[in-house]
Amino acid sequence: MTAARYDLVIDQGSDFAIEFTVAESGVAKNLSGYTARAQLRPSKSSSTLSATFTCGIPVPANGKINMTLPNATSSGLTAGRFFYDLEIFTSNNTVVQRLLFGEVTLTQEVTR
Repeated sequence: MTAARYDLVIDQGSDFAIEFTVAESGVAKNLSGYTARAQLRPSKSSSTLSATFTCGIPVPANGKINMTLPNATSSGLTAGRFFYDLEIFTSNNTVVQRLLFGEVTLTQEVTR
């Protein structure tokens, strides 16, 4: 499966949360044995890590992945453009699959 592009808009200083459903041939993928991870960087090739999303798979059988970024993290970032991707992987990294990638627009917070 090829990773899909999905761009995000995050409000600086706000909590961000999104839920994705992983499906293959229209059927929710059973994510038992997988963990999810996602990172935010200023460019695709940058070695600088801007933030790490908290990712969870609450009920593996339904194929849903939760991805969050708390307000304490988003408020510490400079507004602008970033890049992210979301992967699932097995405990020993024998299987790593990138599911999503895209640009993140972090909008400027005014009230502080």
